[in-house]
Amino acid sequence: MTEIELLSWLRGPGFQISVLIFVFGLVYRIIQHLSLGRSANLAAPRGNSFASGLSTIWRRSLFHEGMSYRGYFTLIAGYTFHLGFLVSLFFLSQHIIMFRSVLGFGWPALPPAIVDMTALLGMAALIAVFIHRLQDPVVRKLADYQDYIAWVLTFVPLVSGFILVHPVVLSYTMLLCIHIICAELLLIAIPFTKLSHMVSIFIARWYNGAIAGYKGVQS
Repeated sequence: MTEIELLSWLRGPGFQISVLIFVFGLVYRIIQHLSLGRSANLAAPRGNSFASGLSTIWRRSLFHEGMSYRGYFTLIAGYTFHLGFLVSLFFLSQHIIMFRSVLGFGWPALPPAIVDMTALLGMAALIAVFIHRLQDPVVRKLADYQDYIAWVLTFVPLVSGFILVHPVVLSYTMLLCIHIICAELLLIAIPFTKLSHMVSIFIARWYNGAIAGYKGVQS
């Protein structure tokens, strides 16, 4: 298979397969979480569980008094990485062209210098998280193979994409194939690894907040 044939397959069947697995996998995950159920609460409600759930999602996404160094680091590194990843994904001109071809519409791109800066910040944050995971005894003990797989699958698309728009080795076509393979592997892996937290984190936080709100306490 030539580079052009590989690129054609990745942009066609490969892309369709990865998107289908991603969508149906996430739907399955959501149904799985929601179907766990809980025992009936026979006590009289003392607060608004729905509003408390939403409040918990918001408050646990912010810094708060008494947060540990580990908590500050997690939030700062997490927000920095997600900013770099999402800006690169949604505001790079080449990606917008892809979205337009799939969705039928697009949006303005950010200047390349801004996308480059946020991508570099995102990669730096991921490297900092990796070093922290190795050095912090508690985090290292809690981490398992899925954490390292998730790190690699998230880091490689950013790096390959950055190299693609600043080509230094290989041909552009081969670099593009490598980048698309990395992106499609990430899509396929998300529903079946800890990366599925992209939806489960909101369900879990709402659930905890809703239970506390029903009892009239703050989560």
